[in-house]
Parts: sequence; C-alpha cells; structure tokens
Amino acid sequence: MLLPPPGSGFRARGLRWAVLLSASAAISVALELCHLPAALLLGPMLAAIFLGVNGRAVTVPRPAFMMAQGVVGTLMARAMPPTVLGEVLAAWPVILIGVASVVLTANVIGYGLARFRVLPGTTAVWGASPGAATAMVIMAEAYGGDTRLVAVMQYLRVLVVATTASLAARFYLDATLTGGTAAAWFPPVHWANFAGTLAVIAAGLVVARVFRLTTGAMILPMLFAIGLQGAGVLTVELPPVLLAVSYAVCGWAIGGRFTREILAYAARALPTILLAIVVLIAICAVYAGVLASVTGVDFLTAYLATSPGGADSVAIIAASSNVDMSFVMAMQTMRFFMVLFTGPATARFIADRVSC
Repeated sequence: MLLPPPGSGFRARGLRWAVLLSASAAISVALELCHLPAALLLGPMLAAIFLGVNGRAVTVPRPAFMMAQGVVGTLMARAMPPTVLGEVLAAWPVILIGVASVVLTANVIGYGLARFRVLPGTTAVWGASPGAATAMVIMAEAYGGDTRLVAVMQYLRVLVVATTASLAARFYLDATLTGGTAAAWFPPVHWANFAGTLAVIAAGLVVARVFRLTTGAMILPMLFAIGLQGAGVLTVELPPVLLAVSYAVCGWAIGGRFTREILAYAARALPTILLAIVVLIAICAVYAGVLASVTGVDFLTAYLATSPGGADSVAIIAASSNVDMSFVMAMQTMRFFMVLFTGPATARFIADRVSC
C-alpha cells in the first residue's frame, strides 16, 4: 500500500484520510468474512495503527469521538432490555457470586501484570477488566491508563474469546455462528425511535460537558437510554450504518495513538498478556461449570454468561446460538456495571500498592 506523504497541509491530510478510509474498509471486510465480532471496530483500528506507526497518524476530531462514545453507550443500553432485570432478580445470589468471582479473578490477574511490571498499574487493571472492550478503553483514558496497551489486551481478548466461544458453540451445539455479515445494512428505520435515541445521546453529551464528567459521553447516554427503555418510553434505534461509522471513529481514535515504541513494548509483553488471557478464560470456564450445575442452565449458556469477552461481542455469539439469551445478558450486564463502578477505585488501589 502506498503511504501518503507526511505533513500537515490540506492535501497531505486529505491523502491520509483517503488511505485510512480505504484500508479500514478492506480490513473490516476481511474480518467480517471471517465472522469475527467487532470487525467494524478492529479494521479501522488496525488501519489507523498502520498509518500511525509510519508517521502518518490521522487525528479524529474530539466532538466526533464523543458522539461515537454516545452511540456505543446506547448500543450497550439496547443489549440490556427490561427483561434482564427480571432475570437478575430471579437468581440474584447466584448471578452476583458468579459476577463477583469473574471480576475478582480479573483484578488479581491485573494486579499480577502490574506487580511484575508487565504493564503499568492502572493500565493492567483496565486491560484485564472483563467489560465491553470499547467501554474499558474509554474508561482507561478517563482514569489515567495507557489506552494503547489497554486496547491491545482488550481486543486481543475479544479475538481469543470470540474464537473459543465460536468453537464451543460449534462443537457443543453443532451451531454455525453467522457473525456480522448476516446483518442487513439498510433495514427499515423507526424514525421516531431513532430521533429519540439521537436526543438521548445529545442530552448525555451536553450534561457530560456541563459537569465535566470524564466518562459521561458514554455512560450518561447509556443510563438515560436504560431508564427510558425500562419506562417503556423509548426503544433504542441504531441503524447499522451509524454503528459502523461510530465503531470506525472509535477505532481510528484508539489506533491513531499507537507508535512504533508502544508496539515494540506490546510485542515484548505479548506472551505474558496471552497467558493472562488464557488463564482468565480457563478460570471462567470452571466458573461456568459450577454455575451450570447449580442453576440447571446448559453449559454453553453458563460459559457465555461468565465469558470475559464483553457484553457486545458475547451478545452477537449468544444471538447466533441456542442459549438462554436473557440469562447471558443478565450476568454480562451486572458485571459491566460492577466493573464500571468499582474499576476506578480498584485501579487506584492496585496502582498504589504496586508503587509502594
């Protein structure tokens, strides 16, 4: 691929954007054909990394990144329908223990990575956190973690978890995962719900800006949308094209921060990071076996419920398999909020202990 010339002129920026767009599309299509979740985010991120490490990084305007975060927040809300609350209340002791066990295990692994200087303190915690990958990267940025290293660990785990979950679904239920290629790109749009969703995003962004909330651009639209969905006032409407653009913006913003130095650092830490990911997945599989025996759900449902791949990618896999979708999303939702509210304090606690 021919690289655009370095420089800050209008022509140079235009050429960089042209290369970025074409490379993002090509990589995303290749990943989609492999049925990989989050392909529409990983493709742009990899393209931005390629340009960044060659000194041609493209800067994403901050308002565009904030808007994309708001879309991700409402996407998370859409994956948390009102029925999830009933599932949580019906089996809250088992779900709470299962969620706490996964979060505690991830924090212990994060502490180990920080303690042995594989990754810096807060970066290790956010990298190991079993939440939605994009959300964890955004949270890491707000609380002092290195988003580039967090992105390496989070999205590498997404790939590993997606692969193992896909194989588990294939061999356990003889299911074939369809991934993102089966989605209709231009389905009918409910314009009233779409306008309401945009209004929720805009309101979240305004409140976040007024009160200077570091993670408000994603969290506030998510909380507003969950509340309105629960009240029956709004059904989140997110056209696939809007999701694709928002994922691309997040991918460009994250990937554009990579340099040759950070990639070299990540490459040195890669074996240990992979080992940490495999250990976390294996422990979660053990938790799934216990959960299945206690609750009576099938093992694949329990495995997806405890899977540390993030609610977004797990939702795609669960929707493609014959599992209890409500139970899976109930555990994934509770864990997301647990990480959301305990993550900053945990990151500071571990960073303080490591620096002592």
